[in-house]
Amino acid sequence: MFGIKIVRQNCKGLVETLGKYSRSVDAGLQFYVPIFQKIRTVELAMHPLRLQKYSVITQDNAEIEASVTLNYHVTDAKKYTYENSDSVESMAQLVRGHLRDIIGRMDLNAALGSTSKINAELAHAIGDLTNIYGINVDRVNIDELTPSKEIQKAMDKQLTADRERVAAIARAEGEARNIKLTTDAKNKALVETAQAQAQATKTRADAESYRITKIQEALKNVDENYFKDQSITAFTNLAESDTNLVVLSKEDITELGQVPVIKKMLDQ
Repeated sequence: MFGIKIVRQNCKGLVETLGKYSRSVDAGLQFYVPIFQKIRTVELAMHPLRLQKYSVITQDNAEIEASVTLNYHVTDAKKYTYENSDSVESMAQLVRGHLRDIIGRMDLNAALGSTSKINAELAHAIGDLTNIYGINVDRVNIDELTPSKEIQKAMDKQLTADRERVAAIARAEGEARNIKLTTDAKNKALVETAQAQAQATKTRADAESYRITKIQEALKNVDENYFKDQSITAFTNLAESDTNLVVLSKEDITELGQVPVIKKMLDQ
């Protein structure tokens, strides 16, 4: 007169007598009284759950769509079955509510760039739901945060403007560097040219000074006959020239008279 029920591994059996919970049984072979009793089976294994996308408003009134995936398992089969008509949906609503609260305290940029932080805060906010729904959330993850189309268009425009601004700054900096390099090269060339010219001038001046010094040293060593010879040469050239008037001192007149004689001697 007994019924037989096999409760599978990793499941919990709930025995109901005349529709009322009477006791819980573990996995294995279980007996019950037909008609008066039945055994309801509840799985304790982990279940994945993907929540549908839903809208969330950020602190700066930007609308984004959130996609959430979580894993949960039943920790209290009695509460899970009898104390809530749909514990999974109640858990999902709780997750959505906490997520709205967390993102609602962030602006758009912070929310889009802080999924890890949101995951941690959401897991902490949910905590252990055993006492409420007989469920524990093992893992929760924000799969995607997508701005609305209008927000996305505005972000794309802003991104394009930022890229153009950065490109313009880069071009300006490149042109400035090019001008600086050109100016530096020209200035360097001018300095090098000036230095070369100064060096050449100094070299010519040194050469001229050396020549004058050598001439002065040579003149110190010549006798009076050398200067007379130079005078005779000058008078000879003067005699052959077309000059009609020559002004001389009285000391030079005597020497000038010797010019024709000297020239005749030189021509022989």
